[in-house]
Amino acid sequence: MQSRGSISVESSTRQSDGKAAQGLRIAVDIGGTFTDGVAIRESDGRIWVGKTLTTPDDPGVAVSTVIASLLSQADAEGDVLEEVVHGTTLVTNTLIERKGVATALVTTQGMRDALDIGREWRYDLYDLELALPEPLIAVERRVQADERLGAAGQVLTPLTRQELDRIAHAVRALDVPSVAVSLLHSYINDEHERAIGAHLQEALPGVEVSLSSDMARELKEFERTSTVAANAYVKPIVADYLRQLGTRIDAVHPGIPLRIMVSSGGFTSARAAAHTPIFLLESGPAAGVLSALNTARAQGLRQVLAFDMGGTTAKACAVTEGEPPIAYSFECARVHRFKRGSGLPILIPSIDLIEIGAGGGSIAHVNRLGLLNIGPESSGSVPGPACYGNGGTDVTVTDADLVLGYLNPDNFLGGEMRLRKDLALEGMQRLADQLGMAPLEVAWGIHDMVNENMASAARIHIAEKGHDPRDFTFVATGGAGPVHAAEVARKLRIPRLLASIAAGAGSCLGMLAAPARADRSWSQPALLGEIDWGDVNARLADLRADAQDELLASGADAGSLSWTIGAEMRYYGQGDNVPVALDWREFDIEGEQAGAEVMRAVFEQRYRELYGHLVPGALPQVLTWRLTGRSVVGARRFSWGGARDGGGVAPRQRDIYLPLQRGFRAVNVHERYALPPGTRLQGPLVLEERESTLVVPFAADVDILPDLTVSVTLKEFE
Repeated sequence: MQSRGSISVESSTRQSDGKAAQGLRIAVDIGGTFTDGVAIRESDGRIWVGKTLTTPDDPGVAVSTVIASLLSQADAEGDVLEEVVHGTTLVTNTLIERKGVATALVTTQGMRDALDIGREWRYDLYDLELALPEPLIAVERRVQADERLGAAGQVLTPLTRQELDRIAHAVRALDVPSVAVSLLHSYINDEHERAIGAHLQEALPGVEVSLSSDMARELKEFERTSTVAANAYVKPIVADYLRQLGTRIDAVHPGIPLRIMVSSGGFTSARAAAHTPIFLLESGPAAGVLSALNTARAQGLRQVLAFDMGGTTAKACAVTEGEPPIAYSFECARVHRFKRGSGLPILIPSIDLIEIGAGGGSIAHVNRLGLLNIGPESSGSVPGPACYGNGGTDVTVTDADLVLGYLNPDNFLGGEMRLRKDLALEGMQRLADQLGMAPLEVAWGIHDMVNENMASAARIHIAEKGHDPRDFTFVATGGAGPVHAAEVARKLRIPRLLASIAAGAGSCLGMLAAPARADRSWSQPALLGEIDWGDVNARLADLRADAQDELLASGADAGSLSWTIGAEMRYYGQGDNVPVALDWREFDIEGEQAGAEVMRAVFEQRYRELYGHLVPGALPQVLTWRLTGRSVVGARRFSWGGARDGGGVAPRQRDIYLPLQRGFRAVNVHERYALPPGTRLQGPLVLEERESTLVVPFAADVDILPDLTVSVTLKEFE
């Protein structure tokens, strides 16, 4: 037995039966409740899965435990570790819990209060007790620099050596481990920011410095400053965590590269991640979308609702063109989870996800109106839901699923954890006493409320993009995702549901299918007829060279990289932007293929698609340029590398609650991987595997596809 937090060197290097060792990649995702891992043999796509409770006091302990488990499983095949890809909620949790480091901000004279003023916008006009998110950096830790740039980037007030010394002295007096630098108009000219950053690093060794021009060279002073403040707030913590994780991995074999998943749906090097950790904010959920898309591509599907439900939250993404939609601004650490505008604005590229509900560990309670409510608080992994028997007494979604018969108390995590139904029922009784209901009614109320909330949020998310849910295929990932997926899909009237192999560790599969990716941007508002296309070509070439260095450091092959130019455009005077994209090119200065004509054509095409018509006589304008580079990755095929065939286990029966019949009925419970490809079953039924459980509580055709994906065609909607 290995000690907690250790990784056996022997297990990673020994070969069995004289077989030649083969390359192994491992992906590890830290969630709020569980830490998941998947190892893949690159030569044939065989996988092994590991899962353990997250260790919040030291997340690296759970990572080490999972890696050790995966290496032990793969050891019998003689495989050796070559790479680790990692996604984590560390950044998100640090921001939500406000457990970052004391941070200073250096900003232009007169801009000190930008973090407090924000957009002067109330997210709820009628809330008399409106709570706004507190800035991450207190006003007494903000240092104003005597410098000034004009809107075109010209120097109005020079930055002198004397002023640099004064700034360094002021920051030193604050005694902080991290500094954010955000100057007015640095998105168009970062000369002053870089001078201040270099001087602080020289004068204050050991202090982490974050520049807004390194991560968000875009308009919107408040949002850009909020982004760099968040980066600086978490940077020392993430840097230390990645160093420790690198040390743990080096114990397996020195020099094994560590790749880090980023929010835009790719991975980068650990060094780049430590420099700009804010890009990791949505890394785990982004990987879940990639896993769903990988499953959909194998079936030739392009319109997919990716649904990922773990222990803490549930998120969804509507994909309409076979590629995940990318958003370039979103919020985190909201005061009210589902109220837009109540969080900290962040300007980074991220897969366009929507948080649609609670997770398995979300706590049910009676609100101040005397009504049942779920979340946003979560029991996490410590102490966990009441049924875990680890000291937790709060009733959670997982407790409700257990009471309803959807989970097997003796086969959770393959029998490694035994769930306590008696403790779940005790908690239900306490809630039932407050609500004047029966415990079973409370359990179903929790389960149904979560499903209805998720269906409603997903319905709005799809409608906002101009689509009908019935045209989509529902793809479920996450430990709790398959438990709730069929009922959510039924409420949305989505006719087909897919659950891939190892769906409970879907985010890890997404990481293994992810490309290396780097994004760059800069804002320079100008009408098409006034753009200096030679300058645009030069800037794009510089950004491409910088991004390529990052991609090569991530292990990408220079010959396999693809490049996309993007832009945020609008008609001059409008408030909303239209994103456009085109393949890499060098813009001509004149002629029919001149930059102005090319950009006008792509803008008008996209504008007409969105609004149905153009605006006569209006002048198109580019606000922000974007560049994306990524390695080319095709659809991945996965198969089991261990004994997961179930050994021909016959189905058992268990009473589960059937929502359309409003009562319990015995249904067949199958060991999922005992079912060979080509098997066709009829719902209602339950399919169990170590990491998750697929519940189909009504009539449906259930098919096992050649790649072991489960396809569920719903036949009962009322």
